[in-house]
Amino acid sequence: MASIISLGLNKEKLQFNDKGWANITVFINDETNQYGQNVSASNELSKEEREQENPPAKVYVGNGRVVWTKDGSIAKADFVERGVESSEQSTAGRETPDLPF
Repeated sequence: MASIISLGLNKEKLQFNDKGWANITVFINDETNQYGQNVSASNELSKEEREQENPPAKVYVGNGRVVWTKDGSIAKADFVERGVESSEQSTAGRETPDLPF
């Protein structure tokens, strides 16, 4: 299986560790949202955080879409015309309080 995902990240929301890395979790949805996106990303929760009775809320840091897939096992996002060519679309820096899809 091979796929390409186009993803915009908001650097203000990324949480970096002491080595300068920001570990993120990427979600691929089966359905495309109103913006033509089917991918979202959040800061990674630790194992301890995930296992808590009341885990902390995910902090979503970006979104995007699957733009190419080799065998179709991952759904490619439906293109939504918004007056901008698809190669020019960017989600970087855009507020997306409605994540996840």
